[in-house]
Amino acid sequence: MLVKVSRNEARKVRHLRIRKKVHGTAERPRLSVFRSHKHMYAQIIDDDRGHTLVAASTLDPEVRQKVQSTGTAEAARVVGEVLAARARAKGIERVVFDRGGYLYHGRVAALAEGARAGGLEF
Repeated sequence: MLVKVSRNEARKVRHLRIRKKVHGTAERPRLSVFRSHKHMYAQIIDDDRGHTLVAASTLDPEVRQKVQSTGTAEAARVVGEVLAARARAKGIERVVFDRGGYLYHGRVAALAEGARAGGLEF
């Protein structure tokens, strides 16, 4: 009998396949995206040291003040802008984008556009 793999398990497999190729360094860290039903999370990671340099999510008060609902593309765009502002304050301008196994569409694309609008280059 065939067993259907859940969508999230398939996403995790895609993410592992992407992570073989996408690696963040000190000069160009990795911008990692996680999407849940209600929230968006993004962090900039130096994979050489294993440290998160900057993080932002829809749970942050700074983001919550600007949006009404946290599960929308508008909220994701604000998260990208806030993340970019925090990264530029730490001197990070160029990153490698890790979509986390999600399609580059909707909230993930909106977060990327917000980060680009905020000044990150990828």
